[in-house]
Amino acid sequence: MGVCAAAPFSTECATSCDARWRPHDLLCLRRLHAFADEPAWVRDAFERAPYAVVRRALAADGFVAIGVRGAQRAERYGTWVHADDIVSAVSPESLARSQADDGRDALPAFAALIALQRDSTGPLARFVWGPAGSTGFELATRVPTVNEASDLDLLIRMPERLALELARALLEQLHTHAERIGARLDAQLETPAGGVALAEWAGGKARVLARHASGPQLIADPWAAAANDGGI
Repeated sequence: MGVCAAAPFSTECATSCDARWRPHDLLCLRRLHAFADEPAWVRDAFERAPYAVVRRALAADGFVAIGVRGAQRAERYGTWVHADDIVSAVSPESLARSQADDGRDALPAFAALIALQRDSTGPLARFVWGPAGSTGFELATRVPTVNEASDLDLLIRMPERLALELARALLEQLHTHAERIGARLDAQLETPAGGVALAEWAGGKARVLARHASGPQLIADPWAAAANDGGI
């Protein structure tokens, strides 16, 4: 996140994340409180589309960490919103079968998404997944956000351990479609330890970077904690 507001609560109180909303969910907001240090573009962006994405950061009870997206790639603003100001939420997986508006589907990111939607026999079809980033934002808000250079960002729910062989097959499927269309594609696994890049896990590294609300960490097994707790 390029710029981040000062938390509207004592940092000692930032100890939790509201389970009703998960990272990459898009929240439709009733209002967005202004902070003295917020960039000038934030108000225009919020007027254009009153949505923000849930980001990975701890919050005090009653608050949710969010990121506001501006018109330019560098325009990203991290802040917090009160839960009472959340009208509704859109998850990436709820957008998995969504279609772009007429005339937008030829853009590489949307063309790659369409290819994955039509590929019912590939490894991705086994999992719960959906578009995030600019693609997900445009599908949820119907505000033009994707351009010719936009990546297709995917979130894949992965509560159970992903076998290395299957991870490599999944990565190959995504790369095949992306290369054929001429799009860039980035896939993240949502694991019990946080977000892990599919490419890192498929690479068979001894440790992978897991992005968690409490901070990133290098770990050997993103599913170990859930297994030890008797979970998935």
